[in-house]
Amino acid sequence: MSDTTLKLVGLRGATTSAANTTAAIQSAVRDLIDALVEENDLSPEQIVSVTFSVTADLDACFPAAMARQRPGWDGVALLDCQQMAVQGDLERCIRVLAHAWMPPTREPRHPYRSEAQRLRPDRSRHN
Repeated sequence: MSDTTLKLVGLRGATTSAANTTAAIQSAVRDLIDALVEENDLSPEQIVSVTFSVTADLDACFPAAMARQRPGWDGVALLDCQQMAVQGDLERCIRVLAHAWMPPTREPRHPYRSEAQRLRPDRSRHN
């Protein structure tokens, strides 16, 4: 990858988990990351880092642990943190901020899935 042919892009997205269980969180994270990768046509080598933030009502497991299991993601910097608590925020929400190298002509796609589509209807149009 050459920085003359690719640009570093920040990608956002979010989803909700059906429950505070490992299985439900794993399913939500898998769906969100699959969408992020597929909609942006990303290979693991293009992904620099991914930060997951979760609302305080999700504490059954670490989303980054799920992402770490993906083939080729051993070189991706992954981080989990707790989302700032704001009254009335969407429950059981998992947000993502990813940095990836992309061709300058490709329009970034920001997947908002499940109930999180309400957070950014302007970015949910392609879901």
